[in-house]
Amino acid sequence: MNFAGHGNVDRRALRTRQALHQALIQLIVERDYDEISVMDIAEAANVGRSTFYAHFTDKDDLLRSGTVHFRDMLLKDHATRHKSDGPDGQLLSFSRFMTEHLSERKDLYRALKRGRAGPIIMEAFRLYVCELVRADLSARAAKAGHPHDTELAVQFIVGAFMSVLSWWMDRGAKEDPADIDRAFTALASDGFLRLFPGNASGHV
Repeated sequence: MNFAGHGNVDRRALRTRQALHQALIQLIVERDYDEISVMDIAEAANVGRSTFYAHFTDKDDLLRSGTVHFRDMLLKDHATRHKSDGPDGQLLSFSRFMTEHLSERKDLYRALKRGRAGPIIMEAFRLYVCELVRADLSARAAKAGHPHDTELAVQFIVGAFMSVLSWWMDRGAKEDPADIDRAFTALASDGFLRLFPGNASGHV
């Protein structure tokens, strides 16, 4: 997980934000998130408390903002797969990206799970994946002539994936991420084909 938020900020502000993100992650690795104060983060980043509040409302805001970089990588991977594999190879591609990405950062995940940080991060990830799946399913439903709302399918697919992801990571991510991706994709694909029986290619 690379926490490095960005936006329409000048270079000095960007450096400050990056320093705060890095300070928070280092502190999370060392001790529970719930024990970390804004002052702890500011001191670790070598900035003043007022500087912290010039950029973030609290440490939860800092933590959430750090997931923006992850979202950018997820969207980029999604777009790349659309170009190389087409929409049929794109729908559930988030599974491969996320299992590989989090498998490489197991130590940080374990640190995040020690406090309130874990649920905050996982909820941000869930929203990002929902964003992708919602857009893809809406487009497919319109193309297939299905007038019904696809939100139930979005919540089912993403909810199932997040449950599998948490189960896998909490057990130490012992299985190869490719195996987890293949298993999830096979199960989710079956549900997708039942929902959209007119899918011409038979793939997702």
